[in-house]
Amino acid sequence: MRIARFVVDSDPLYGVVEGESGSEEITVIHGDPFFNGVERTHVKHKLEDVRLLAPIIPRSKVIGVGRNFVEHAAELGNEVPAQPLLFLKPNTAVVGPNDPIVLPEFSEEVSFEAELCVVIGRICKDVPEERVDDVIFGYTCGNDLTARDVQKTDLQWARAKGFDTSAPLGPWIETELDTEDLQIQGRLNGELRQDGSTSQMIHGVRELVSIVSRAFTLLPGDVIMTGTPAGVGLVQAGDRYEVEIEGIGRLSNPVVRR
Repeated sequence: MRIARFVVDSDPLYGVVEGESGSEEITVIHGDPFFNGVERTHVKHKLEDVRLLAPIIPRSKVIGVGRNFVEHAAELGNEVPAQPLLFLKPNTAVVGPNDPIVLPEFSEEVSFEAELCVVIGRICKDVPEERVDDVIFGYTCGNDLTARDVQKTDLQWARAKGFDTSAPLGPWIETELDTEDLQIQGRLNGELRQDGSTSQMIHGVRELVSIVSRAFTLLPGDVIMTGTPAGVGLVQAGDRYEVEIEGIGRLSNPVVRR
């Protein structure tokens, strides 16, 4: 099931996206699916007639995982950490499909990172791997924008990873997905730059959720970004970066500087 957040006139709504590509419809659901479940109404819209928003604005946090692909760690000259390298992004970093990525004035080297993102569906803590599926609401595409120059000079990554618009998410949440071997691709202005698979992760999805839950109590709507495959590079104003993940869809955002 594909759960989207969207606007038609004013207030954001949630809906279920159904149909084949090019002819999809979105059926409005009652309230917030994280708390009310998925109860369809009789109201439907053509997907092309609505504006998709970030499928979730986390109520508390976005957790990132650094260097979770061997080749990505190597391309940046880093060792693979013994334990998952965790960091936080504020929820103000989140934007949705086609929203602009605004390059921060304090950086001249912002790079893209295509990532599979896990959306948490219930309050949980210290979750064993065999019970991880019980706490996941679904999955979406993400782009972990990173100010590389600031990442090198700051002692921690709050500015480099957490600036406004540094966490595009979308286009929707896919609730049923086998994450063992999903293709992850990233395209800069239509040119393929990243092409990897979740099978290349050092720590898989279930292991990551379990480890993250030992450090943080996870709340409904929290998002875990699971790491990026090799091929990262810089974006400039006027660019567009697209993240496409098998079984989910495509997230596309333009890049601007203000």
